[in-house]
Amino acid sequence: MILEQGKQGRLTSGEISHLWSQYLNDSASICMLTYFLEKVEDADIKPIIEHALQLSKDHIQKITTIFINEKNVIPHGFKVEEDVDLNAPRLYSDIFILQFIHQMAKIGLISYSISLSLAVRPDVTNFYSDCLNESQNLYKTAKDLLLSKGLYIKAPYLPELDHVEFVKKRGFILDFFGEKRPLTALEIANLYSNFQRNALGKATLDGFSQVAKSKVATQFFQRGVEISKKHIQLFREKLEESDLSVPITWDSEITESTAHTFSEKLMMFYTTSLISLSVVYYGFSVASSPRIDIGILYNRVILEIQKYAEDGANIMIKNRWMEQPPMAPDRKELAKKNTQS
Repeated sequence: MILEQGKQGRLTSGEISHLWSQYLNDSASICMLTYFLEKVEDADIKPIIEHALQLSKDHIQKITTIFINEKNVIPHGFKVEEDVDLNAPRLYSDIFILQFIHQMAKIGLISYSISLSLAVRPDVTNFYSDCLNESQNLYKTAKDLLLSKGLYIKAPYLPELDHVEFVKKRGFILDFFGEKRPLTALEIANLYSNFQRNALGKATLDGFSQVAKSKVATQFFQRGVEISKKHIQLFREKLEESDLSVPITWDSEITESTAHTFSEKLMMFYTTSLISLSVVYYGFSVASSPRIDIGILYNRVILEIQKYAEDGANIMIKNRWMEQPPMAPDRKELAKKNTQS
């Protein structure tokens, strides 16, 4: 079909799925960032929260405009008045908040790159191009502040490269019985980053488990804490095998508050989203590690969190906390309805 000049085609399935998902993510971010802004005390961190919050609000407005123009229903998403108690006591420290925003900006760099690669329409392409630039700037701002405060955790350093070397042994990839070769730089970076993400995830779930009111949600978050602890230990062991340092954890950055702070719906959404991201990061780590024991480790933890994700989805469905994403029409069901009428 040839379009009239100035008119844009319909949204593709890739475009609508990413716009829909981003609406939910940004509406959830607005809830979390609004709460952080209410509790932050550090004058250096407050402007970063304000900036991140404004970005999420702008994204919601732009996606809403696109959906309205396409006559698509607007997702319900999350709302401050429904999903956050701004009068609740502080649950996380300012350091945690800054680390949280830094990690979310890093995630944005990946997710917006994927969204941009699937965009076809000029307005959607421009939107995700802007989102990518905004996320890059937010990441840099958060990173620079962490560095200036001495809070940025760097991956281990390696000796300087002074000559070119080629792999000589097959054991570089597979060696079940012999001595394991040292980790490559990329294997170290992945283990280190996965350790950090699990440490921040554990702290997040520790906080969620303290303020959750339903037994099923509390038990689910506590189970996530135990899984994170196990994965942290596995990554620690691999790093220590090569005499490498390990990052710190964030357990001390949670207060003792048990007051209702976030809705179970919001906390379950964040938790299942973090699980999905873990599958992505672990999958990349498998693909980029030639050492077979490292691949086995990642495949093992992927299976564990996939089961955890399935259980989380069942809890959300049972409690009507999961909003249904855009789907293809069920032609068989439509045909069945037609014959019954």
